[in-house]
Amino acid sequence: MWTVNSIGRLGNQMGEYATLYALAKLNGHQAYILPAMHQYLATIFKITLPMISSEMVGKIHWRNYNLHDWMLEEYRHIQGKYVKLTGYPCSFTFYHHIRHEILQEFTFHDYIKEDSNKYLLQLRGLRKSVTYVGVHVRRGDYVNVMPQVWKGVVADKKYLDKAMNYFREKYHDAVFVVVSNGMAWCKEKIDASKGDVYFAGDGQESSPGRDFALIAHCNHTIMTIGTFGIWAAYLAGGETIYLANYTLPDSPFLNVFKPSATFLPEWIGIPADLSPLRPKS
Repeated sequence: MWTVNSIGRLGNQMGEYATLYALAKLNGHQAYILPAMHQYLATIFKITLPMISSEMVGKIHWRNYNLHDWMLEEYRHIQGKYVKLTGYPCSFTFYHHIRHEILQEFTFHDYIKEDSNKYLLQLRGLRKSVTYVGVHVRRGDYVNVMPQVWKGVVADKKYLDKAMNYFREKYHDAVFVVVSNGMAWCKEKIDASKGDVYFAGDGQESSPGRDFALIAHCNHTIMTIGTFGIWAAYLAGGETIYLANYTLPDSPFLNVFKPSATFLPEWIGIPADLSPLRPKS
């Protein structure tokens, strides 16, 4: 019986679930999820891993096995019948070889799918064709945590303009669906004067399911930073633009985060402007 810790918000929970699913399969063990994870994910997705009861969790003597945020050869040979994987794994290197199964696990419940498609259809209006681009702008605690703790930045107006113009030039019928936990900033910084930008996010961290489903149902993705955007892009397929090199080279963040194991090779990175982090001359 293998399980994984249930920590973090939606993107983290998805990363933990997918990693448990893949590693238990590789090592020939049955995976079970904790009640907290079931509560988080089963309301949104048609997940199939069984849940272990709280009572049972307490009775088992688990072997905690901490994971890096990327796959290592040794993870194919983890010993133990009662293993609890720990950490915040969110890397395609764990599960991309069974992508089809992972996408199957993260199939949205029908009512969520219908809700998303209904909203996107309304945005289409009288247009003959539409290419939907989901835009996730992660702000919240990251606005302070990135510069103060990780020597990094969050996405700025310049990045979003570049990313959106890429899609505008490529698809004449592009429509942008913006979700964020900093919607006031988005409305101030994102140019919606062309009539192709819709601010859909409710800005509430506590109800991310609807926002997530909305951009995962789009054709393409613009993400900023964070696992929420990574997973939305992974589920949407299509083209993805991400914020690249958003920390200084000596950032402690790079000890726990490996960009090459996080962003798919075909995704397009636009380098962040790090000048706000550099001392004023």
